[in-house]
Amino acid sequence: QVQLVESGGGLVQAGGSLRLSCAASGISFSRSAMGWFRQAPGKEREFVATIGKVGGKTNSAASVKGRFTISRDNAKRTLYLQMNSLKPDDKAVYYCAASDRFAWYDGEYAPMVDEQYDYWGQGTQVTVSS
Repeated sequence: QVQLVESGGGLVQAGGSLRLSCAASGISFSRSAMGWFRQAPGKEREFVATIGKVGGKTNSAASVKGRFTISRDNAKRTLYLQMNSLKPDDKAVYYCAASDRFAWYDGEYAPMVDEQYDYWGQGTQVTVSS
């Protein structure tokens, strides 16, 4: 079965950095678009960043642009999110997601809407202290 396992979350001071990882199994990773979403307490899940299946296309939310970088290593079947200059508002559970519904498509696609993702990880907590 499909498994997406996030790691790398934790507690960090404002201005600090964290690197999240998402190890994928059970899917054709190199044919799947991948994304990061987050959900803060009392708020709805929101888009953070997405990357096409070969990394040629990326998108990120305005709130993290310039601070967060999404990347992937298809040989390792792993997705990453480098988070720099963290702010208290970045505190949330971060989820990895995979979209393989367009695996047949040879071009790049990088969906920004959670309804376009097919599989989700369990999440990893990121806490930023002020």
